[in-house]
Amino acid sequence: MGAPLFASSLEPYHDRLTEAIDRVARSGRYILGPEVDAFEREFAAYLGVRHCVGVANGTDALTIALRALGVGPGDEVVMPSFTFYATAEAAIVMGAKPVFCDIDVETFCVTAETVRAALTPRTKAIVPVHLFGNVAPVPELRELGVPVLEDAAQAAGAELGGVKAGALGDAATFSFFPSKNLPCLGDGGAIATDDDGLAERARLLRFHGSRDKSTFTAVGYNSRLDEMQAAVLRVLLPELDGWNARRREVASAYERIGLGQGVALPREVSGAKHVYHLYVVRAERLPVGRGYYRVPVHRQPAIAADVDLPATEEAARTNYALPMGIDLTEDQVRAVCASGST
Repeated sequence: MGAPLFASSLEPYHDRLTEAIDRVARSGRYILGPEVDAFEREFAAYLGVRHCVGVANGTDALTIALRALGVGPGDEVVMPSFTFYATAEAAIVMGAKPVFCDIDVETFCVTAETVRAALTPRTKAIVPVHLFGNVAPVPELRELGVPVLEDAAQAAGAELGGVKAGALGDAATFSFFPSKNLPCLGDGGAIATDDDGLAERARLLRFHGSRDKSTFTAVGYNSRLDEMQAAVLRVLLPELDGWNARRREVASAYERIGLGQGVALPREVSGAKHVYHLYVVRAERLPVGRGYYRVPVHRQPAIAADVDLPATEEAARTNYALPMGIDLTEDQVRAVCASGST
């Protein structure tokens, strides 16, 4: 027998995914067609926003959203350093300066206090990261009076105060990379917003700065969510809440069974509904798990910013991501806990 067509977690959806892919292949419409239109409407409705703009990947989503917010050369964008490099990269490629703020080491997210300390008159946007599936306190950040762009790449389906991540700020960005809570079968991303003007600018920028393929009013990008990926996402979107509920069950099992002394379990931001893209604990040493962002962005060779971020440094040094997924059994959780206690 050959290798399975889809990853094991997607095998139950084999027939529907195959039908969706075949439908697109037979249609002759591969770029910005009816599947993208439909997914944009469906994902916007799921999030509770007016607009969703599909783009090629999560990094492009950040770049285009920042451009649509008016960020440009010389501007400053406040963001955490404990994140994937792309969060900062999106600002840098436009000539803007990432200004790194610290985090709450227990939630791995920024706070209003850490962001406020990094604001200057040149701050044009704040980019909180909903790291590992937690949700940063966006309503408090909006009170600071600067546009807020949520980096929700790891938090599809998460909530804060009953509002979906992606509907809390001025705009939000998503990645549908295959490892994400809502995956496609390759690269894919989206921008979500309630702002009509911002959505229109994002649509313009994702297609070379043109609305009609012949008149170009801006220098934009070639960044479109393709029809195949949109069709796949339409099949999987209705499963997202159930998958996230299962992830929360696995997280509860870790807590209930216990990981031994000296392990700090992840803590939800107050009022948040964490979706555990990753289940990340903190310990001085753990024989299981993988460390994420051991070299935070401000210490990466391409940036090397001179800034004091003690909670970021602690999180980078002590975090361990334990197995997490919708197929993880309680026996497997017990085995991980036993390994972590040795």
